[in-house]
Amino acid sequence: MSITAERKNEVITENARSAGDTGSAEVQVAILSERIANLTEHFKTHKKDNHSRRGLLKMVSQRRRLLDHLVKVDRERYTALITKLNLRR
Repeated sequence: MSITAERKNEVITENARSAGDTGSAEVQVAILSERIANLTEHFKTHKKDNHSRRGLLKMVSQRRRLLDHLVKVDRERYTALITKLNLRR
């Protein structure tokens, strides 16, 4: 259900704004998107896993809060990120 360390490092390097960047909103949203996609696949086979479903909802709301922050700070970074990650808004 969670992402591997190698995949997490790949996501960080793809979305980092500079070298060594692990905490920017873009990186955090990308990591959350990867985890959300993994959990969505998990729920296709485990429909009654309500404990993990709660965690999924928390991750979705955290990603939404980060995206709302990014809109307020820099609109161009927001639009670039949602097109890169293929997110709806």
